[in-house]
Amino acid sequence: MFALTGQSRARRPGPLLLSLAVGVAGLLLAFGAQAQEFRLLLIEQHGCYYCRVFNRDIAPAYEKSELGAAAPLERAQLRGPLPDGVSLASPAVVTPTFILIGADGQEIERLTGFPGEDFFWPYVTDMLSKAQSENLQTGGG
Repeated sequence: MFALTGQSRARRPGPLLLSLAVGVAGLLLAFGAQAQEFRLLLIEQHGCYYCRVFNRDIAPAYEKSELGAAAPLERAQLRGPLPDGVSLASPAVVTPTFILIGADGQEIERLTGFPGEDFFWPYVTDMLSKAQSENLQTGGG
């Protein structure tokens, strides 16, 4: 599919470039460990106006953010099954509902409804910060 040219093979990466690559790989592994520790479960339903607004305006930025790396977005339908291994304190009844899930699949905290971008980011950041802090205190991470 791609042809190698003399230019692409002419230079080998130097020690600085190799060190940088190893450092980036280490960061990716660290984020990978965090990503498995927490998940942000989005309970949504078809026809939900606020779900559409969130998916259009916030979800793409969330998924690219540090917050999204630490607690990747996972989705479930309001009247559908939960992801395998997830256990909620109580059923979601409003969409969207954002539920922080721990590594054990248990609900940690939730945000019911979508009050807008100005409230969403700080609230979810606070939920995750508290969960990470409690996890460190209990020796979980």
